[in-house]
Amino acid sequence: MGRLVMKFGGTSVANIDRIRNVARHVKREVDAGHDVAVVVSAMSGKTNELVDWCRDASPLHDAREYDAVVASGEQVTSGLLAIVLQGIGIQARSWQGWQIPIKTSDAHASARILEIDGTEIMNRFADRKEVAVIAGFQGINPQNNRITTLGRGGSDTSAVAIAAAIRADRCDIYTDVDGVYTTDPRVVPKARRLDKIAFEDMLELASLGAKVLQVRSVELGMVHNMPVFVRSSFDKPEDIDPHGTPPGTLICSEEEIMESHVVTGIAFTKDEAQISLRQIEDKPGVAAAIFGPLADANINVDMIVQNVSEDGKTTDLTFTVPASDYNRARDTITSSKAKIGYVRLDSATDVSKVSVIGSGMRSHAGVAAKAFKALSERNINIRAITTSEIKFSVLIDAAYTELAVRTLHTLYGLDQA
Repeated sequence: MGRLVMKFGGTSVANIDRIRNVARHVKREVDAGHDVAVVVSAMSGKTNELVDWCRDASPLHDAREYDAVVASGEQVTSGLLAIVLQGIGIQARSWQGWQIPIKTSDAHASARILEIDGTEIMNRFADRKEVAVIAGFQGINPQNNRITTLGRGGSDTSAVAIAAAIRADRCDIYTDVDGVYTTDPRVVPKARRLDKIAFEDMLELASLGAKVLQVRSVELGMVHNMPVFVRSSFDKPEDIDPHGTPPGTLICSEEEIMESHVVTGIAFTKDEAQISLRQIEDKPGVAAAIFGPLADANINVDMIVQNVSEDGKTTDLTFTVPASDYNRARDTITSSKAKIGYVRLDSATDVSKVSVIGSGMRSHAGVAAKAFKALSERNINIRAITTSEIKFSVLIDAAYTELAVRTLHTLYGLDQA
């Protein structure tokens, strides 16, 4: 017997039939003697619909009322699942974020969890074996008692945080894929599912384009050392042994992985834009003049590459921003031209970032050099490079993205045997 948090995403609860399928997954774990808390997302497409309603009501809507509206999707799902569970003989009760409570900051639409009190949920486990069906994505700001939401994908974060709060043995994230793969199988058919992956590697994969988990949920798992198991909700519930290890990927501490490859996976994202400022006067304060206004405009800057001229008087500076922020970033920089003092601004929106991730890079030399050679042999030009201890990223023309991913996947021996 153990204590589990089971999280189900939007596609897993898209309609009543799928909610019934989720209930059978929950019943399997309850029948095996586990204490179970379930975290649910809104039905597939529902959050987008609610967001559109807010925009139609008023383009400049109050963020507090926006949260009140979009949080309702999870409220509906949690109530429906509790009803279905009760119908098959499982003691269950739905919970909203404010009822637990999940206390958050006051940054509406992107709040951060401050504290969760899991006492009442644990008491009900002990007293009546009651399943807690919790609305993900939402919380409450204790200063004003207003409903808050955690940002898109926030139900993953809710699940891991609740798992830590109730001292669960594991947090199972049920989704429409059966685990974490070495890269996107739609791009590389030979991509293989990983049995285990370290928190650090998963954090890099999630932040660099892999959309299996929200980045903040991986961060929380790492901080609290909470094992997270990514598995498919579309496996037949009755075919799964609750005491065995089903197909999926366990995200855990590096110490629990007996043997790790040098490279764990390849991530990529096509929604990048490149901005290059030419012939900037090389003097103190220039970087602040560039990146300060971008930060004030809430524009996230990713890759940064600087080249100083031979005479040391001018420099070229290249950086990337999300494609959705490209126009705002360009306008922000243009409006600060006098203060920055650049001669020319060049830009490109047809670029993509390909990243190679692996904790094994710490102890192996020449990992990146192999990639640069392989890409050059495919005539793929690298526009920019950034590195860290366990990953490196290259910026390339978007047209070569899939070729680059397949080349690197094979290069590092990630193709399925």
